[in-house]
Amino acid sequence: MRVKVLFFGAARDAVGQAQRDIVLSGGTTSSQALAQLIEQFPDLRRFGNSLLFAVNQEYAREDREVKDGDELAVFPPVSGGSGGDGETRRTADAETVGRGDGEFMTSAETSQANKVDFFELTTEPIDVGSVARRVVFPECGATVTLDGYAREWTRSRRTLYLVYEAYPPMALRELQRLGKQAHERFDIAYIGIVHRTGRLEIGETSVVISVGAPHRGAAFEACEWAIKELKRTVPIWKKEIYEDGEIWVEGEGA
Repeated sequence: MRVKVLFFGAARDAVGQAQRDIVLSGGTTSSQALAQLIEQFPDLRRFGNSLLFAVNQEYAREDREVKDGDELAVFPPVSGGSGGDGETRRTADAETVGRGDGEFMTSAETSQANKVDFFELTTEPIDVGSVARRVVFPECGATVTLDGYAREWTRSRRTLYLVYEAYPPMALRELQRLGKQAHERFDIAYIGIVHRTGRLEIGETSVVISVGAPHRGAAFEACEWAIKELKRTVPIWKKEIYEDGEIWVEGEGA
């Protein structure tokens, strides 16, 4: 059977290409498919057990069946996740999200229950204020906004600029799942997340999370939880370009 395989982040650098059509043996599970890919691209072995695998824009369990025409994706841990505990390798429960024009992608109204939630990827600079005040409910007493931006120094090493890369359709699905869980965990009215991709200069905003709630405590808690979950599971990767080299960030804690 023939499948399309996408490579992201450091995995793409290791194999030297972003996409490849590959013929796999029939009756293949995701673990068997990954093994065949590693056999064809031995440089992937350096990632060990941390390498992640997706089928049709969902994290794949080892026994998931791979079918003819499927879209597979291979990538290292996302910018804030270790990937080694197996917890990230699960099937996302979000619905398929619409795609934009390449410059801008949005989930628009993400579910029947939470039509005010919004999750977006953009290559354009983010206006933090417009994201923070996009949704204002009269029943809410607080909106908590997290503005993440590119810092100049990391572990005593000077960063010149950052590059963010995403697997857009899967990233939006994961953000939807994150939003659904946020409503289940916290007493909030809405959550919105906008993430930048491409090159970012020092001080430019990379992500904005905005949470509105009747009481500020829930908004603070949901915002803190959301950034941790985003960094753990959403397929967005960060490359730091230094004065003396560059590196894809894996397993970053903050």
